[in-house]
Amino acid sequence: MARVLLGTTLVVSGAGCAVSQGHAAVGRSDTTDLRGTVVAVTPVVRMSRAQVGDYLGGEGLRAPRPRGGVSGLRVVYRTVSATGRPTVASGIVVLPSDDAGTLRAVSFAHGTHSGRRSAGSVAEDGQSRVAAVYYAAAGYAGVAPDYLGLGLGAGAHPYLDAASEASASLDMLRAARAVAAGQGRVLERRVLVTGFSQGGQAAMALGRQLQGGADPYLRLGALAPVSGTYDLRRAQLPASLHVKGSLDPRVSAFNLAYATVSWNRLHHLYKTPSEVFRAPYDAKMERLFDGGHEEPDIFPQLPASPERLVTPRYLHRLERPSGALLRAIRAADGTCDWAPRVPIRLYGASGDEQVTFGNTRNCVRAIRARGTRPQVVDYGTGAGTDHFATLYRALPDTLRWFRSHG
Repeated sequence: MARVLLGTTLVVSGAGCAVSQGHAAVGRSDTTDLRGTVVAVTPVVRMSRAQVGDYLGGEGLRAPRPRGGVSGLRVVYRTVSATGRPTVASGIVVLPSDDAGTLRAVSFAHGTHSGRRSAGSVAEDGQSRVAAVYYAAAGYAGVAPDYLGLGLGAGAHPYLDAASEASASLDMLRAARAVAAGQGRVLERRVLVTGFSQGGQAAMALGRQLQGGADPYLRLGALAPVSGTYDLRRAQLPASLHVKGSLDPRVSAFNLAYATVSWNRLHHLYKTPSEVFRAPYDAKMERLFDGGHEEPDIFPQLPASPERLVTPRYLHRLERPSGALLRAIRAADGTCDWAPRVPIRLYGASGDEQVTFGNTRNCVRAIRARGTRPQVVDYGTGAGTDHFATLYRALPDTLRWFRSHG
């Protein structure tokens, strides 16, 4: 596919910020007052109108109308870790190439990545880069965080931790305002928020932060998450542990291993991997989920089902969580326990083989219980309703809906 990739030399924009081998370091003296401060900006892509069409077409998407050229910038910025300490994260900002001085941002939160190189700020075909280019081609500012520990971010990724997904996403929006200003553009206050899979959960968490006034300037404009993992305890975990129908047991094993290793770093689920993983997987999982391995590296080393991956005792804990495990699950759940005061539409598919549609049903119930009636789009079952198909169907659908309701 035709595109022009630009150089990767980082341009440092903050005093006293060390940048080495593509990574930005932040000192212990930094405070949370600097959250969202830009550390470095790198031009990563510039596409003409025709190149946008080729790029999106290569990903199976028809370019939106009006379609224009775009320029994309990788951003390293200051944020906080899952434990509240200063750190850095990365993401991508894609702007339309027209002369419009004021733009509305669409924040897109990506789905599960095990390896840091899959993040949209790094990978040419990264899920969030594709989405950011798509929205920018339609005249918006496409803003896509990598989350913590992915892309050029420091440390390990705290998978399925809603609070850090929200904080990294909010600080990415702050950084995007500064980056846009450097390009002679202004981002409007109201932000359109969407995300896919893990990113659906992240989008809900970010929306709640924005509506709650977490930033003095930014406001939530509309919310349209896609196929989100909103309810691990009552929907996703039961479906993953007792696989029926179209749910893929190997994907369930992957997600369970990833979550277990990540949660252990924050919530201390086990002392040794053998307490939760069967042999020989107990000797592999922490190494495989260290951020340096992509999904194609990991899947061949997993068993065909969660039951073959984890010990009977840990399986019992997952079915009846308590203690540290329950705290970890609660840190992921609850992103729908609020009442959005903006237009909200949830997208998903009953035929989704990876994220059960029960997540969306339960999210809708939680929102309705608080007095808001969200719209729901169910792509149904059959052809074109598998997990990743929902993303590529929802990108044009969310764009049309944002234009009408955002």
